[in-house]
Amino acid sequence: QVQLVESGGGLAQAGGSLRLSCAASGFTFSERVMAWFRQTPGKGREFVAAIGRHTREYADSVRGRFTISREDAKNTVYLQMNDLNPEDTAIYYCAASYPSFESTWKHSQSYERWGQGTQVAVSA
Repeated sequence: QVQLVESGGGLAQAGGSLRLSCAASGFTFSERVMAWFRQTPGKGREFVAAIGRHTREYADSVRGRFTISREDAKNTVYLQMNDLNPEDTAIYYCAASYPSFESTWKHSQSYERWGQGTQVAVSA
């Protein structure tokens, strides 16, 4: 059974840090493109970051503050979030895709597996 389970969300102050984790099971993790998206009420899912075997992509809004990484031996992908601001408040979702062109990584339709989400709230 394919599963993605996020953890690490919570409340942070502006300028603070959080580290999200996503534990995967039920598929060959090392072969997948893994990504983080986020969603706020009334809006669609917004791309945050993605990681392939050797390449990473970031949304402009988080580049330089967030870092995506993966540990294939643990079937886990991480999102280190630094210098948080209130605009980062959202539910953060982990997603998995079959190998694909980098040009598709920012589109939620490219991902066929999703976690349940973890809430991140940043206070001013």
